[in-house]
Amino acid sequence: MASIATSLVVIVTMLVSAVAVASESNMLRDVCVADLSNAVKVNGYTCKDSTQVTPEHFYFQGLATATAASNTSTGAVVTGATVEKLPGLNTLGLSMSRIDYAPNGLNPPHIHPRASEIIFVLEGQLYVGFVTTAGKLVAKYINKGDVFVFPKGLLHFQKNIAKSAPASVIAAFDSQLPGTQSLVSSLFGALPEDILVKSFQFKPKQVMRIKSRYQPKK
Repeated sequence: MASIATSLVVIVTMLVSAVAVASESNMLRDVCVADLSNAVKVNGYTCKDSTQVTPEHFYFQGLATATAASNTSTGAVVTGATVEKLPGLNTLGLSMSRIDYAPNGLNPPHIHPRASEIIFVLEGQLYVGFVTTAGKLVAKYINKGDVFVFPKGLLHFQKNIAKSAPASVIAAFDSQLPGTQSLVSSLFGALPEDILVKSFQFKPKQVMRIKSRYQPKK
């Protein structure tokens, strides 16, 4: 009986390995333009009928010009070119964004759970960095024409160090929908007061004062 059980384990292991090796890792069609109107959601979007595909599904002008960031709370504005604005990105595993910073503007600490990010500085001087899972800060001052990479899922930020001049970057991601989770708004907008008090060793009044600035997501 023991030998039969052992043989079964070996056979099952071989079958699982074979399925993994044989699984399709490449695209099965030329394009899969996202049907954003379809209520059915999978791990991505369903494909629009090929007869309805037009060049406009692969075209986006939103990153061409800077967006004013001076009126925002942190002095930074992110304009995304993800599958939700550029349906032709569906299944391609990539997207872009433009980030504009007012003088002294900050793109606050955040995480992209589904993508690594690489930025190219269009204008200005920035202080950028990410934090490893060991708690080490990897940061650098970068200038126009420079490139910097933020690994997938790690907390990171960008700050315009100029006090009188704006800055801009173009960011690229290896996901059609990278997702963004803001550290501060996620913590103080979602977590209960007692969890925050215990975690940060703040007084309840201090926590409530901060929480009042962030509305919980519904």
